[in-house]
Amino acid sequence: MRLPEEMCVLGLSLLAPAVLYTMNNVPALHEPLPILGIGVAILGSVLLLLLLLTAPHKKTADPLFYVFAVFSFTCLVGLTNALEQDGFISGFMGFYLKMGEPHLSTAYAVMMSYWEGVVHLILFLVIIHRMFRRKSYRSLSLLWVGSSIMHQLVHIPGVVVGKHGSNIYPAFWRNVPFFLAPFWAASILFSRPRVMPIITADKIMAEQKKDLLSRPLDLQFAVLLLGGVAGCVFRGFVVLDCPLDFCFRYIYQFEPYLKDPVGFPRVMMLVYLFYAVPLMSLLLYGLIRPGCSWMLDWTLVFAGATAQAQWCHIGASLHSRTPFTYRVPADKLWTVITFNVLLAVVPALLALRCHYSPAYFMKPVPKGQSNSKKKKN
Repeated sequence: MRLPEEMCVLGLSLLAPAVLYTMNNVPALHEPLPILGIGVAILGSVLLLLLLLTAPHKKTADPLFYVFAVFSFTCLVGLTNALEQDGFISGFMGFYLKMGEPHLSTAYAVMMSYWEGVVHLILFLVIIHRMFRRKSYRSLSLLWVGSSIMHQLVHIPGVVVGKHGSNIYPAFWRNVPFFLAPFWAASILFSRPRVMPIITADKIMAEQKKDLLSRPLDLQFAVLLLGGVAGCVFRGFVVLDCPLDFCFRYIYQFEPYLKDPVGFPRVMMLVYLFYAVPLMSLLLYGLIRPGCSWMLDWTLVFAGATAQAQWCHIGASLHSRTPFTYRVPADKLWTVITFNVLLAVVPALLALRCHYSPAYFMKPVPKGQSNSKKKKN
């Protein structure tokens, strides 16, 4: 009996802890260049095995399958790291933290590893399951694209500019292809047609005639997006050492984690300032002007990005590996957490709103078509 593809990928991924344990117990492999070389060789072997597994489907296999499958293997590496740093297991990551990527022992990297090892892995297995059963997986893939791009946008610069920037080993540069792969995947996904229900022209016209004040839910999203823009601009100024008194008070009384020398929180705030703020402004425009069909995709990308970022940021600011002086003060805990949770929840809810009620964002279709049919738009 042939195993489902997602089970084959999971089986290969479960080899990751065994590989790490073996390398951790072979002293000859504890040098920087052998660590990088063996890592590349292992990923190459995983890719070769995947090519053999999918040989019967080679002509129909989606090239994205190989990306998701290889990333699944690295997800288990991340989860192993998180579990070891939090003391649940031991004897797997010592060599890699010493001569590979020492920054993986920081609180931010631990939370990042949990997200990668749990959320990304589940996403990959569900996507692969749907992929080989000819079901749509475009939306789930766009969530991963946003999450993965945000992951590396903060991770790579954060290491370079933070306190670990003077201690970078060759293994760190393996992150570069993992940074480029989501952009390649995004270009493929955006070039493919979106599958969505046909909605009658009358209903689309009726929805698009409503202004923002006539759509209470969208009005709330607009207000929350404006609040998000203001908050992201403010925190961007804070990490840029704005001399204003209220910026000074905020960083010491509310989020001292923004000054953690690891570099990750500072880079994240700058990513929000220079990338998330323009995107939130575009999403606000899409809520005001009807027919912006790109909202259906970009809300998914943004939801994935903010969910990953806020999980890491909130978790790291509370984690025991963050020095006590940089953690959120107890008397401001719920204020800070509420704001950071909203930055993750609002984009997710907006993406759901666009998915389940897309009429306002669609182009008009000919009258008389049935809602029950499907159309590629």
